[in-house]
Amino acid sequence: MGATALATDSVEYRRRLLEQPDEQLDAWATEAMRDISIRRGVLAVLHDLRAATGLEDRELEKVFAAGGGPPAVVGRDAAGRLMVPAITLHCFVKGLRTLVPDARAQLVEYLVENFEELVYV
Repeated sequence: MGATALATDSVEYRRRLLEQPDEQLDAWATEAMRDISIRRGVLAVLHDLRAATGLEDRELEKVFAAGGGPPAVVGRDAAGRLMVPAITLHCFVKGLRTLVPDARAQLVEYLVENFEELVYV
């Protein structure tokens, strides 16, 4: 274990994540989204989520709603990018579990994609 208490590198981190139960992965993904939105903003979380899942904005909107996110709060910023309130980011985790068959793998990928960010914390 490294000084971060996570892992010494992203390969070891992925291995450790894969050993965790779904409930723990979901909690960590939810916490990561919250923490990253505080430091880098909601747009960064959505960018990383797209990269980890391969989902486009329309699909992310469906995932958001399936996870309990109120569709009325989904919007676009001035540049046309998908935007949701930071407090509702957790809905993506539940929505992935509801709609996406390989949600576990995608949540692991999201966490690994942010390994350097988590080490920074």
